[in-house]
Amino acid sequence: MLEIKNLCAEIDGKPILNGLNLSMARGEVHAIMGPNGAGKSTLAKVLAGHPAYNVTCGEVWFKGQDLLDMEPEERARLGLFMSFQYPLEIAGVTNRQFFEAALQALGKEASITQEAEALEISPAFLDRNLNEGFSGGEKKKNEILQMALFKPDLAILDETDSGLDIDAMRIVAKGVNALRTSDNALLIITHYQRLLDYIKPDFVHVLAGGKIEKTGGPELALWLEEKGYA
Repeated sequence: MLEIKNLCAEIDGKPILNGLNLSMARGEVHAIMGPNGAGKSTLAKVLAGHPAYNVTCGEVWFKGQDLLDMEPEERARLGLFMSFQYPLEIAGVTNRQFFEAALQALGKEASITQEAEALEISPAFLDRNLNEGFSGGEKKKNEILQMALFKPDLAILDETDSGLDIDAMRIVAKGVNALRTSDNALLIITHYQRLLDYIKPDFVHVLAGGKIEKTGGPELALWLEEKGYA
């Protein structure tokens, strides 16, 4: 489904990704871990099409199409979704209005209220302005609600666990696990092993120096938790 070959990227002239390679198939869950500044969030933003990042070499193929040749909205319509580490607040636009507009743009239909209830989100929450005044946990649950509504082929979760208490993490993980199928794939970017107690990955990768230095199974995350990245 996703094939990344020798990907290099920079921001403001500073190289961050340095020949990164990654292959993901349908039905797989991959976790990327690594120290601060390794390039984890940069990878997510490059895949989503953030305009601040400049790809200097490499290829990215998604569902057989050249992802780097697409605008962000084209990537979304093709089935790529990214859950932001720091979701933006948008005044004057309610959650419900945002979800309805996004579903229309994607050409999809879904029950917003039903999906919200599954994530233990109250109906009143849907009529609040998008992320405005939300707690960290509310923002992250809102991101997973988007994932539930849009049903992407590839979901990228960029440090979704940051700022979550245990109860919120369980709710978020439950929502993510309910969306896992043999036809989609999930890329989890995280600093900590604790999220992977709830969302079991098939593969764990260590990203350091702008490229993947080590790959293993779920046991690699436990090893990193104990030993660190040094």
